[in-house]
Amino acid sequence: MTLSEHILDTLRHPSFCLDQLRRGIEKESLRVTHDGGLALTPHPKSLGSALTHPNITTDFSEAQLELITGIHSTPHACLDQLFRIHQFVQTHLGEELLWPSSMPCRLEPAQEAIPLGRYGTSNIGQAKTVYRRGLGNRYGRVMQTISGIHYNFSLPEQAWQALGKQSKEQRTDAYFDLIRNFRRWSWLLIYLLGSSPVVSRSFIRSEDHQLAYLGEGTYGLPDATSLRMGRLGYQSDAQAGLDVSYNSLEEYSLSIRKGLTQRYPDYQRFEPNARGELPQLNDAVLQIENEFYGAIRPKRTIKSGQRPLTALAADGVEYVEVRCLDLDPFEPLGIGLAQIRFLDTFLLLCALSESPVETKTDRDQMSRNQTLIVEQGRNASLMLERQAKRSSVKTWGLEILNACEPIAQALDQAHGGQDYVQSLSQQIEKIKVSRLTPSARILDGVAASGSFAEFSLQRAKALHQSLLEQPLPADMLQALNAEAAASLATQKHLEQERQDPFPVFLTRYLDL
Repeated sequence: MTLSEHILDTLRHPSFCLDQLRRGIEKESLRVTHDGGLALTPHPKSLGSALTHPNITTDFSEAQLELITGIHSTPHACLDQLFRIHQFVQTHLGEELLWPSSMPCRLEPAQEAIPLGRYGTSNIGQAKTVYRRGLGNRYGRVMQTISGIHYNFSLPEQAWQALGKQSKEQRTDAYFDLIRNFRRWSWLLIYLLGSSPVVSRSFIRSEDHQLAYLGEGTYGLPDATSLRMGRLGYQSDAQAGLDVSYNSLEEYSLSIRKGLTQRYPDYQRFEPNARGELPQLNDAVLQIENEFYGAIRPKRTIKSGQRPLTALAADGVEYVEVRCLDLDPFEPLGIGLAQIRFLDTFLLLCALSESPVETKTDRDQMSRNQTLIVEQGRNASLMLERQAKRSSVKTWGLEILNACEPIAQALDQAHGGQDYVQSLSQQIEKIKVSRLTPSARILDGVAASGSFAEFSLQRAKALHQSLLEQPLPADMLQALNAEAAASLATQKHLEQERQDPFPVFLTRYLDL
């Protein structure tokens, strides 16, 4: 992972335009009642259409908001927009709160009480709800209430020119180089930023959870970092058989296409419900591309009605989506400037370092390392697999972080100040002192509050109060209200257009 002098010289040159890195954030968060239960109210109409609003939608459930920024060239601008969206949302939530943790709030005993996202009567709106019904049938609605942050990252045109990557094929290959390195080293992000070491009892639906009882309805593991990224979170036996390759766009597409076309026997048993509603989009391993759970995805902006794989095949990779980030309950917005700056530094290291191709053995080793970090990450004696040898978290982690140092320095040179170097120094301290990690701090907070539920509720109320004390300027509130109204009008227009019968639409929609 040592960068060559040529790469470092290129990185430091003003033509690389490090101050023009492109980043955006998608933040999921549950709406909850003032006493910490899941809100069962519909997505507020005053927030606009969950189908067509560019910045405010829902994920799995009506109660699971997804707040989406645009693409920004500075961390400040990105976080500022996310804050403005939060202010607007809170204006229309009344007494409801935004849950600040990745693992969910108190849930009702019946999974069916968790409301699916609803997107209106247009064909695409109906398809989105059927897809979510399929997720609920396959994995359970409880698991789908887990929330996280997705970090979208790309290099600017000038950087590609400086690196000599002129064609879309060259840039696509470079993004897959980044992805493979990210997968090798993402265990470090889970250690440093993981923020879900505990869960509430209501989340656990099986006695085979292997968690310790920590009191007051709270379960966890003493050295856990991110249960969201482990066996309690987005894991699937069906998907485990896909063995997705990231060695090239062609291999990746073949792997995902297999999941989209291979029928899965266990899913063939689902039948329409009493109202005659479809149980899922199809009975393949993956209903659509987004069902594949991965810590990072190659992405491209898609046109209306276009499939992600089709877009990638036509125009190549445009950006990567990092998906292994928990909500940090100590950050009002779930993520802060220091985390953003470190992510930029880490992702540049992944992009600029040599990136050997993966083998099946490598992928299995990465999976085992992730499980170890998720469940035992802060155990000082933990050893990870590293090719044919083993390495401690501290030794390997410091090696990666030390390799980040010239990148952080170059970023500070481009932006001015010492913010990137300081954010890197914070991560180095977490490697040296595990009690500084968010997961350790959350366990301390849970112990002080009495339970995970109470700890999270206190943080939610603090955010609620903070947002109320910083109302949006009147002109900005007016503009955001107008945008919400426009999105409702767009949805209405879609629903009034002449449409094919839904079965005809669905066949065409699923056709690769």
